[in-house]
Amino acid sequence: MFSKKVKNIALFTAIAAILVAVGYWNVSPESFLDKPTAQVDESAIDYYAINAHSVQFTPEGQLQYEMTADKVEHMKASEVTVVTTPDLHLYRGTQFPWHVQSKTAEVNPDGTEVELIDAVRVARTDEKKRETIITTTRMTVFPQKEYAQTEQAVRIDGAGGTTTGKGMKAYLKEGRMDLLSNVRGQYEAR
Repeated sequence: MFSKKVKNIALFTAIAAILVAVGYWNVSPESFLDKPTAQVDESAIDYYAINAHSVQFTPEGQLQYEMTADKVEHMKASEVTVVTTPDLHLYRGTQFPWHVQSKTAEVNPDGTEVELIDAVRVARTDEKKRETIITTTRMTVFPQKEYAQTEQAVRIDGAGGTTTGKGMKAYLKEGRMDLLSNVRGQYEAR
């Protein structure tokens, strides 16, 4: 009887020793060291398009916008889309679009904010054939809100004159622009 108990204890001890030995040999000392984090290339592009053309319609089926660009690149790490020479006609369901151009544009991941960079030109001709042209070096556009803003110097040509200022808030739907400081105007006398 005593020998049967000893045999069982010896058997369980041998099995436990084998399991401990297998576990020890499968765990390498390197697994306890700090692993270096992988470097992410912020400029890595996961997809791009050349000579891009995009059209979007409103839920009612009217033309929302039409855009062309020399190149569209989507950055993998930041989810930002970089557009080279964007040329956008923003109709908003009307027949008198805003014509937006710049050298480059950066679109945030969800498309709610567009940063226009270098040689920014926003133009519109209204139903009375009056042309308004806004030029600046940088402008942030919020397409869904039909709103744009800048802190840079701005020039507005239209309505028989030229107005300049520093900083602007533009309410595109209403066709209203508020210049924030250093406002100067030059108008033709009739």
